[in-house]
Amino acid sequence: MGRPRAFDETAVIKAAASLFASRAYDGISVDDLVTHLGVHRNSLYKAFGSKRGLYLAALRWHLEHQVRPLLAKINAAPDPTRALRDMFVADTAGHDLDLLLLAVAERAPVDSEVAEEVARTMRDFDTAIARTLGGGAATADDGPSPLAYALTAAILGLRLRIRIGVEAVDAGSVLFDRIHQP
Repeated sequence: MGRPRAFDETAVIKAAASLFASRAYDGISVDDLVTHLGVHRNSLYKAFGSKRGLYLAALRWHLEHQVRPLLAKINAAPDPTRALRDMFVADTAGHDLDLLLLAVAERAPVDSEVAEEVARTMRDFDTAIARTLGGGAATADDGPSPLAYALTAAILGLRLRIRIGVEAVDAGSVLFDRIHQP
């Protein structure tokens, strides 16, 4: 029987999600993980198998605990467009999308498991956006409209612009106000 873990696995996964969201998968070495997470290299490998294993655990945690709650708020809101706008302009909510954005751009094209995770979340995002357009929940057969896809792309694109320091909150407000018009 091995020694019990000397670290909180969930805390390590959460911290790894934050690190991957800030510098992306390829921008982080195993040495960076060891230093920033405060966990010995052997412990990381034993718990997660590889850097990729930790990344997948961090991505899944991020999607489940940061992205899906945002989408649930939009879906549950009496005014989903207002909820979406509030999410976009909130200082912290945008950061809750960063790992998803990096996963879509960096890892999904080269890792089928990441692609499956982000594709499922993007479908959820599109469905939430469709609801802001008054389309209700999409069915499995027809899915959200092309307009919902376009708005998802615009919203996530605005988040990317903000991430690189381009002021896009005003553009986001204009977009949401336009969606909200009858």
